[in-house]
Amino acid sequence: MRLLSRVVLALSLTCAAGTALAATPATTGLGKAWPNAQDFSTNPNFHVYVFAMGGVQYIQVNDVNGNVLGSVGAAGGQFITLPIGLFAQQVTTPSQPAIISTTAVPTAAPATVYNDGQTTVTVTALNNGTLSLNAAVAQTTCDPIDCNIKGVTGP
Repeated sequence: MRLLSRVVLALSLTCAAGTALAATPATTGLGKAWPNAQDFSTNPNFHVYVFAMGGVQYIQVNDVNGNVLGSVGAAGGQFITLPIGLFAQQVTTPSQPAIISTTAVPTAAPATVYNDGQTTVTVTALNNGTLSLNAAVAQTTCDPIDCNIKGVTGP
């Protein structure tokens, strides 16, 4: 009986450690279609991968086919657009407008694809067939129903 208790305890600790490790942002794979990283997307039409290095979170948005759409770096409420993805020039942040201005108009409301309680990323479909990505500081406390904290800690 004592041996069984130890086995159950060991399995429980192993499962808990595996869950904690799975929620840790990856440190490599940024820019890949299918990186070896957890998908933190809050929207089934997109994949969102989070990478962390040097106190910066790198958030990459892919479509359902694995095409990289765009990416931002976030640290302490500051953002930088990264030059990767099909729509990298249409990523906006509070301090950086999209590089390419367009007269295209949204065809739907922005879809939240990522929210960790500190950073929110939305994607908006435009009538010219492109997508606009927007990264911003999360304005409200993250609701567990539509939030993807899943153990990710901020920078």
